[in-house]
Amino acid sequence: MSTETKLHRTLGPVHLWGIAVGLVISGDYFGWNFGWSVASFWEFAIAVFLVAIFYICFALCFTELSSSIPHAGGPSAYAEQAFGKWGGFISGYFVLCEFALAPPAIASALGGYFHFLFPDIPIPWASFGFFFLLVCINLLGVKQTSRFELFVTVVAVLGLLIYLLALLPYFSFSHFPEFPGVSSLSFSSLFASIPFAIWFFLAVEGVAMSAEEVRNPPRDIPIGYAAGIGTLILLASCVFVVTAGVVPTIEVANIEYPLSYVLKKIYGEGALVSTIFTFIGLFGLIASLFGIILGYSRLVYALSLTHYLPKFLSKISRHNLVPNYAVLSGGILGFACLAVGDTAELITASALGACGMYVVSMLAYFVLKIKEPNRNRPYVAPLYPFVPILAMVLGVVAFFAVAFSNVLISIIVGLGLVGALGLFLWLGRKSRP
Repeated sequence: MSTETKLHRTLGPVHLWGIAVGLVISGDYFGWNFGWSVASFWEFAIAVFLVAIFYICFALCFTELSSSIPHAGGPSAYAEQAFGKWGGFISGYFVLCEFALAPPAIASALGGYFHFLFPDIPIPWASFGFFFLLVCINLLGVKQTSRFELFVTVVAVLGLLIYLLALLPYFSFSHFPEFPGVSSLSFSSLFASIPFAIWFFLAVEGVAMSAEEVRNPPRDIPIGYAAGIGTLILLASCVFVVTAGVVPTIEVANIEYPLSYVLKKIYGEGALVSTIFTFIGLFGLIASLFGIILGYSRLVYALSLTHYLPKFLSKISRHNLVPNYAVLSGGILGFACLAVGDTAELITASALGACGMYVVSMLAYFVLKIKEPNRNRPYVAPLYPFVPILAMVLGVVAFFAVAFSNVLISIIVGLGLVGALGLFLWLGRKSRP
């Protein structure tokens, strides 16, 4: 009799919507505003628009991949199917960068929001404390974690609605700077702002990491993913436009709690609406941090099963059916990055990993279309090949834009790829008889 312990299929489309939105919703609460520190309002607006178009196209193609290959490895599984072990390794490295470096950035902002409410508590204490707590909750089991994620996601969405309604009486299009004309736009500044535009949507593809815990992947993944990406685009557009229509963008360009700052400026120090929103804002950050911890743990688990990472990382607890070592390993890496990393730099590094994964995933999409034309595809992206080509082109542009926006971060990520390659070769040699 087999003693293998497997992940438990308990998730439906509502849970997947909660995971998709929860993974990303912190991007509405902080991080995106750093784009205004490197670009003008219109330059950043164009970057956000192009990134939104990319995510719509990419989501359609990625849904086809995830519903036809439901695997906890997500992008690495698709790349391996298309290109073999090397493709899976490269994609797995990029997505691991994305999911491992986003949590410390979110934890840092979470500490900032908490400090805004309770000034006596230092930001680092709050950041490390919340990170530790959410890692522990992720050890309880996927059914409990998905319910918690759904709850905090719904609260976080309500928080954004409160923010938008509170600012509408003060909103005016006259606050937008006049469009200077295409010739006056700085494309270097526009490219520099792309990592922060990506932050609005980064990690939404993490829904695929839960594929092995979904009750009916062919039906539930397309529904949950489409609903999630639609919700995120609507929220991101509203937050971007309304914020710029109330305060000068430069005022919030370098703040880790921009929305609370805007409400404080409009309604005054100690205003009830500002305090309530900031408290609710904690749920938005918790939702993303919690969801990405869930996502990276399933990714590490899957990469370990396919021998890209050490075998012990795929061990599942018999008590709660959770890959405990995968959860803890990502937590340790996150604590280290939180201790030494800068929030904007972590966002850039995470975005670079995401863009690398997007390019590899789109290449895998085209290869599998040609290589396996008869594969069962419960969902098929529309307007082939135009939508996939647009996603591919915008993905490549985003990758190079992020890479050149911070050369030092790109070098570090590149060196990490070389080191991971060495580990992959060593593990492969050890696994041979």
